[in-house]
Amino acid sequence: MKIKLSRLIMGGAICITASAFVIDNIKPKPPVKFINPANMDKSVKPGDDFYEYANGAWIKKHPIPAKETRWGAANILIQQNTDHIIGILKDASKTAGQPKGSVKQRVGDMYASGMDSIAIEKRGYDPIKADMDRIARIKTTDDVVAEVTYERSHALTSPLFAFSVGPDSKHPNVNIASFHQGGTTLPDRDYYLKDDARTIKIQNAYKQYIVNLFSLTGTETKQAVKNADIIFGIETKLAKAQLSRTELRDPNRSYHKFAVIDFQKTTPHFKWVKLMVDMKAPGQDSVIVGQPDFFKTADYLVGSTTVDDLKIYLSWGILKGSAGALSSPFVRASFDFSSVLSGQKVQTPRNERMSGLIDVSMGDLLGQLYAAKYFKPAAKTYMINLVNNLKSVLDDRIKRLDWMSDETKAKALKKLAAFSVKIGYADKWEEYKGLVIERNDYFGNLKRIGQLRYNFNVSQLGKPVDKKRFNMTPPTVNANYSPTKNEITFPAGILQSPFFEFNADDAVNYGAIGSVIGHEMTHGFDDQGRQYDADGSLHDWWTKADADKFKSRADKVVEQFNGYTVNDTIHVNGRLTLGENLADLGGVNVAYEAFKKTKQGKSNVKIDGFTPDQRFFLSFAQVWRGSSRPETAAQMVVVDPHSPAQYRAFAALTNIDAWYKAFNVQPGDKLYKKPEDRIKVW
Repeated sequence: MKIKLSRLIMGGAICITASAFVIDNIKPKPPVKFINPANMDKSVKPGDDFYEYANGAWIKKHPIPAKETRWGAANILIQQNTDHIIGILKDASKTAGQPKGSVKQRVGDMYASGMDSIAIEKRGYDPIKADMDRIARIKTTDDVVAEVTYERSHALTSPLFAFSVGPDSKHPNVNIASFHQGGTTLPDRDYYLKDDARTIKIQNAYKQYIVNLFSLTGTETKQAVKNADIIFGIETKLAKAQLSRTELRDPNRSYHKFAVIDFQKTTPHFKWVKLMVDMKAPGQDSVIVGQPDFFKTADYLVGSTTVDDLKIYLSWGILKGSAGALSSPFVRASFDFSSVLSGQKVQTPRNERMSGLIDVSMGDLLGQLYAAKYFKPAAKTYMINLVNNLKSVLDDRIKRLDWMSDETKAKALKKLAAFSVKIGYADKWEEYKGLVIERNDYFGNLKRIGQLRYNFNVSQLGKPVDKKRFNMTPPTVNANYSPTKNEITFPAGILQSPFFEFNADDAVNYGAIGSVIGHEMTHGFDDQGRQYDADGSLHDWWTKADADKFKSRADKVVEQFNGYTVNDTIHVNGRLTLGENLADLGGVNVAYEAFKKTKQGKSNVKIDGFTPDQRFFLSFAQVWRGSSRPETAAQMVVVDPHSPAQYRAFAALTNIDAWYKAFNVQPGDKLYKKPEDRIKVW
């Protein structure tokens, strides 16, 4: 089905011109330029740097605000949503007499408690003294292990390892308990293991951060310095045992099912049968262990490290996990360290921090108020039709693949047909039953929220996976694909400019939100997603020959992105970013083919001097306009599976013949690739 929502506003008989209709000499506003030449740098050849050509002038006119680490089209939308949320929260917090336990009472009082800086300052670090005192009373290794499980079951922090309940990857309709590597603080294992100048600077800043926080609790400087060395030493041992982010891209490397009693045999200091009871997950006969060797190391570390050193490590977990909710000296110390990692110049304002925290922690309460005010039902209708259009195109593209056998194609098409789609927000809101929010107890509110969320998570054991639940909050500016649910999700927050323009021409919407939809669909067939079948099970449904052909083509994408750098010298990790790069390549191809089926896509009528095809590709590129601080750019190369935005704007396009034709890209242009070198996957 083709849709033309733009015509409802701009087309034919209902379009009223200025000459026909003027009130009190008020001139009508000029039409919106969805592709604005003023944002471009036309001194740059599109074939040399399409990112600069499409976005150069905009970037020069929009420096990064001091409170931000990155600034671009998506960040502006995020800021707009944040402002909307703050307005909702202010309104809710001022409304007196709301029924106890109602949506507005809990959302409003949570915001009011977080904004009550006077009360927070007065309490200092009193909120965590009981936890610190409990740790101080630890005497034995068994006490250490008991504290680890206590902190987790009370949602205080997650020392040594990660634990959660979710779908079993090989039986995706069943929830199971899972254990994974963890226990470190820095963003990635490499920050402990590398010794280049930038990494050493971050390590030193981290140690100083530890010293600063312990000093704020009254610890003498000499002991605080010793604590920093102990903590860094323990975390370094854990980091050495962790798999890298690139290794973790293979889901089979993180899937190891153990009988609980057998898991216990590999880690003698962790009596898992009892500990599962302590963590409120009793009665489990089996668990998933993501990285068994890591747990052997964690067990050895517990047995070989002095109890006093382990107590310092546990105290640090409480301290760092709570610092942002304590008095301003703790908050400032946390920001001072994070700014070394990110380059952020000033701290995010308190009201924005509170809006983000409430969105993350009470998403379905806040989301109800947000969706009622800011989500247009017509956007959902548009998206449903657009998704169906792109799904049909991807179906056709799979059928036409010249490198895949009919046997594998049949299974790929079955998987595509089984895709489910979520748009806007959930059909049924979570109620957070039993969650008590007090207007004068910010830290207590945070603890009760954490406890409720933990209890809910473990309560899912023994229950079928709820595939109707949303995994993102309504205001979120993002979209995703879940391999175990075989679903794509588009929250209300992303269905706005620059991703979605209700009044724009098809070229703009297919280039932006259309490419996002195609991107998420392609994730079902990227290097990770392709390993899950139509039912969401981690199951190899490929013939060996087809899998080898896929890997060969994917390796070319890896090679392409390995050649890109940030901060002049730091190379993008093409293997880490492979899934996102494949999704970008597939997404824009699918969106473009779907666009060519529309009336505008079949025409050559220019708007603001641009052909339909040019508008499509420019719309795609303008989604990625923006810039990052050097520190953030360097960090993201290590931790982010997405490539830097400046490369996402054109890397996929250099593999699409239509882009070359649209902008007359010729041999000799910097981005030119010979036709035989252009990568075709999906």
